[in-house]
Amino acid sequence: MASPAETYDAIVLGAGGAGLMCAAVAGQRGRRILVIDHADQAGKKILISGGGRCNFTNIHTAPDRYLSANPHFAKSALGRYTPQDFLGLVERHGIAWHEKTLGQLFCDQSARQIVAMLLAECEAGGVAIRLGHAIAAVTHADGRYCVTHGDRTATAPALVIATGGPSIPKIGATALAYDLARQFGLKVVEPRPALVPLTLGGEELLFRSLSGVSTEVIARHGKTAFREAALLTHRGLSGPAILQISSYWRHGDAIALDLLPDQPQGWLTEAKRGRPRATLTQCLRGHLPDRLADALAERLALPGDLGNIPDRKLQDAERRLSAWPFTPNGTEGFAKAEVTIGGISTAGLSSQTMEARHLPGLYAIGEAVDVTGWLGGYNFQWAWASGWVAAQYL
Repeated sequence: MASPAETYDAIVLGAGGAGLMCAAVAGQRGRRILVIDHADQAGKKILISGGGRCNFTNIHTAPDRYLSANPHFAKSALGRYTPQDFLGLVERHGIAWHEKTLGQLFCDQSARQIVAMLLAECEAGGVAIRLGHAIAAVTHADGRYCVTHGDRTATAPALVIATGGPSIPKIGATALAYDLARQFGLKVVEPRPALVPLTLGGEELLFRSLSGVSTEVIARHGKTAFREAALLTHRGLSGPAILQISSYWRHGDAIALDLLPDQPQGWLTEAKRGRPRATLTQCLRGHLPDRLADALAERLALPGDLGNIPDRKLQDAERRLSAWPFTPNGTEGFAKAEVTIGGISTAGLSSQTMEARHLPGLYAIGEAVDVTGWLGGYNFQWAWASGWVAAQYL
């Protein structure tokens, strides 16, 4: 005989960053909260983030560092729960941290400390957490949501979708959030991989022989540009600059890399005046990894001494090096994507509460929603902020 349904004030689907944050805050507000996740471990994405040290926020968080069909949607949540608020929580738990480049904050020791902190906060709020429970069915009737998981059933007047997106399926990521959204009448913006390596084919695979070479570049797509390292791989392009630009890239688009971002205009003709007997290869080797310098010089096809090369040809080479074009043929997909772009449409949600406009008690937070941050702790900050906001209204 089936056991009777357990009753709660809210059920949170997903024990990731957003779900745990939401549950902990609501629990400490006196609400009876149940968290359900099919994974056998809480916070799996947190554990593998930042090389195992969790890049848990970014001090430069601002709405313009997020992509969404509605660029204004994230403003309210990000303004009400800030990186300083989360940092305060981290410090109260005695977790040592450090700032890396570009405002990124990491744990000194381990990402496990962030998961342990969130679980401790949930415990302080009396939150019930069920791991390893596949969600079999979710229904809504008479103002209550009913969730069947394993051989148990739970009901509540509020349901929070915090199951993330499909990026990194090997840790259990699924598209459940989108199925639930559609079931309850919310639209979904087409999900695609973001913060993901780009793949190259055809002529551009000549760079495959340079797999493992990394150099600082400015990666550009339209008016968007990021200055960080790019890494050449056996499949194409990776590294922080490429992951960043991948969120803006669409199939068929070209991207351009400034391979010498520190060189002023006219530097090659200056080099010709100062070192007329140097070759282009020697000149490039002074600024780039040798293998990359050699490959680029070969492509530019300007043999001999600089002194014998016309200025206009050197200027043309400079232009090419400052905007070397690549047209990726794809990405490495959700398997390698750090996050998902797209997701539950913000058009159906309140930016003040994260609640569905047409269906009281239904909330969506974190990566499940069409809000995607830059690389470097921005997506965790959205998880904390959106989770905290929803918890105020459960």
